[in-house]
Amino acid sequence: MIKNILFILLSVWLVGCQEVKRPEKPDNLIPKETMVALLTEIYLGNSARSIDNKRIREQGIKLDSFLFATYNVDSLQFAKSNAYYTADINTYNEIFNEVHARLEKLKEVENARKLEINARKRAKADSIKSNKTSTKEELDTVKEKQGLIDPVTEEEQ
Repeated sequence: MIKNILFILLSVWLVGCQEVKRPEKPDNLIPKETMVALLTEIYLGNSARSIDNKRIREQGIKLDSFLFATYNVDSLQFAKSNAYYTADINTYNEIFNEVHARLEKLKEVENARKLEINARKRAKADSIKSNKTSTKEELDTVKEKQGLIDPVTEEEQ
């Protein structure tokens, strides 16, 4: 029984010690900064798909193909570069931290833009409301003034 347990443990240990092959550096490796920009755009595209995939399909837009063409990258080059970067967890973590930072910055810019638009709408609504109120006050004042005019008497003529 002990021999069987030792045999199983030795087998597990030998299998666990096998060499992990890392992908070779591709000849056309996408530079780290370009990879960050591309992954940021891919995440934005995935977000767009999750919001309105039907419209994207109806328009015939192929987001991944568009992004690859924009960055002069093909899908195979992206896959090989991605596999190469994922083999080094520290580098891949740096890439994704930068992607996250860029997405957060874009989110802040968008939130600030929405706040500005809402502030403009409120200011316009307040302006219209104020204009209506002042117009009404002017009409009331005109009516009051009309009522205050003394009639012309025969003596004044």
